[in-house]
Amino acid sequence: MRALTQKQILSAFRGTTKSELTRVTFPLDFDDVDFSRLEFYGWRDRKIPRRAYIVIEIDDEPIALILTRAEAKPSRRAMCAWCRDVDLSQDAVLYTARRTGSRGRRGDTIGALVCEGFGCSKHARKLPPAYHKGTDLDAIRATQVAEMARRVESFVTEVLSTED
Repeated sequence: MRALTQKQILSAFRGTTKSELTRVTFPLDFDDVDFSRLEFYGWRDRKIPRRAYIVIEIDDEPIALILTRAEAKPSRRAMCAWCRDVDLSQDAVLYTARRTGSRGRRGDTIGALVCEGFGCSKHARKLPPAYHKGTDLDAIRATQVAEMARRVESFVTEVLSTED
């Protein structure tokens, strides 16, 4: 992912109101983010506890969404739907995004169980727990990263879909 400024990210939001945009709070360490190691950028709002944001590039265009974290965490340990890391260092929680178009105006949302701190890019790069001698580890990593990126893009595409 290419490096983005706060202004670029704010202009990339879809399905949000002007009021919601004015309340977006970036992380304190935003200037230190290494976008080159990310397939998407996600963060939790430090002022609005249940709000989070993601930014992904689709066809070289940044697209940002507001996410809402469910009040309750899953009662059992859940696997992230994006990175599918089985050895999570953080919980997967339900995040929802309001759909765009008429469906979103009616309150329709789409949700996914996602790493609470959006560490999916790092998790997808981890080696599998067991592998055989001679296994192409770089190929495994590349496949895991590509599949994770595809799942995130699919989620965003579904949120943006205006078909009824």
